[in-house]
Amino acid sequence: MSVPRRLVAVARPSTLCTAASRRAIPAPSRTGTRDQSTQASRKLHHQIPHRAQAAAVAQPQQQPQVVGSTNPALSFPCLDAVESRSASLSRRSTSGPEPSYTTGQHLNFHSREPLLLDWGGILPEFNIAYETWGHLNRDKTNAILLHTGLSASSHAHSTDTNPKPGWWEKFIGSGKPLDTDKYFVICTNVIGGCYGSTGPSSTDPANGERYATRFPILTMEDMVRAQFRLLDALGIEKLYASVGSSMGGMQSLAAGVLFSDRIGRLVSISGCARSHPYSIAMRHTQRQVLMMDPNWARGFYYDGVPPHGGMKLAREIATVTYRSGPEWEQRFGRRRADPSRPPALCPDFLIETYLDHAGEKWCLEYDPNSLLYVSKAMDLFDLGQEHRNRINKVRQDNSAKLQAFRDGVAVASNVQGDLCNLTLPDQPYEEKEQPAEVTINNGVADTGAMLNANEPPQDLVAGLKPLANTPALVLGVASDILFPAWQQREIASTLKRTGNENVTHIELGEEKSLFGHDTFLLDLEYVGGAVKKFLG
Repeated sequence: MSVPRRLVAVARPSTLCTAASRRAIPAPSRTGTRDQSTQASRKLHHQIPHRAQAAAVAQPQQQPQVVGSTNPALSFPCLDAVESRSASLSRRSTSGPEPSYTTGQHLNFHSREPLLLDWGGILPEFNIAYETWGHLNRDKTNAILLHTGLSASSHAHSTDTNPKPGWWEKFIGSGKPLDTDKYFVICTNVIGGCYGSTGPSSTDPANGERYATRFPILTMEDMVRAQFRLLDALGIEKLYASVGSSMGGMQSLAAGVLFSDRIGRLVSISGCARSHPYSIAMRHTQRQVLMMDPNWARGFYYDGVPPHGGMKLAREIATVTYRSGPEWEQRFGRRRADPSRPPALCPDFLIETYLDHAGEKWCLEYDPNSLLYVSKAMDLFDLGQEHRNRINKVRQDNSAKLQAFRDGVAVASNVQGDLCNLTLPDQPYEEKEQPAEVTINNGVADTGAMLNANEPPQDLVAGLKPLANTPALVLGVASDILFPAWQQREIASTLKRTGNENVTHIELGEEKSLFGHDTFLLDLEYVGGAVKKFLG
């Protein structure tokens, strides 16, 4: 149906160069005074964090005393804690990066064959950290590839060498949904991650230094191609199943599209076939608060204080999207942590203290640059045919670049392209009225002819056509706000429109789960039960 006129953003692009190019080509100024003022401002900006840290090391922060003030100044223990941690990490920074980002013993696959990435980057070699459970049968036909969420390691279940419980501990094992009496389960840490697989914190073999933000942009498909290099090394020609939840659900679909002849069936839980504005916006916000932390240092923080403050805030934002409103109403309500004390601007309500604890606990457990790269790969995810055609064209254009790398031939780089690879508008975004004939399809605007609200986009149908003969389980949760249930309905209806007659779609209502997006980690009965039944 048609909708009233709406406002959309349009931009006039210009080129924004990197910091290196700005230093090489200083911008002209109108007056020397303005130059001096700008330089002084920049100098002051860069000095403030260092002075704050030095002061925190030297002595505790004291509240300003104002003579004659009507009210005393508030205390900010939450900020004191951040400054104290920065001071502590500063004293330890000479011993190397903090922390080590490890989950214990795991297996390692090393590929010396270069990997061409979708957007033109090249990994000359790479590692894949992985763990396995169960036994591979003689024909190597019982393997299940388990894909992880954004920040998960390969440690989905405990092993003899690492007895710590894994992130899907209750779902893997004898008689469990991923039954190790039947299946050989493989779980990897994705490339771009920080738990043993090659990522921004890894060493670039070209110069012996950490990649940091010299690491190339990734896609879900890049991660899947690296995983299938591992399968090749294990001699596994065809998977019994590809299984994943959240980002793993996206990877599972991508694996099916890229390697449809090598997957017997697939499971996608709380995932999507293309990222949508809300989830992109939330991940963008997380990246922004992280990158605004002065300690991030444009990604080159490995020999200093990590951006733990930005990571803490990013995790708090993420946690808001992982759980649901109904659960929090029951769990926290409007209760305050200590009703006997007056309100404070620091965490005060129970929900605030919960988020504060979640952020504090996680801020040193995951590499900040990995968060940036892996979350951006989620944003770029789109299995629609138009996007696939564009990426295939980019890959084709870069095939010569990969061959030259293999031959050891230096490829002349486009200096302008290397230094100025981001476009931003000259002026703030302007609002423009959107034509009235726009219609809404499953929450996505489509111009042109009116579409049935239950009809999946033809572009997506064409993109998922390789899955027309692959049995699929698609599961969603009504209380999920990060990957809403309509996105799983879109996957299921699109698969059916490809001609796939073996699609199982399950949606858990709020009467079955109030845990939102995190349901896939918690619900052994409904999520685990559905997976076990589907796998057979």
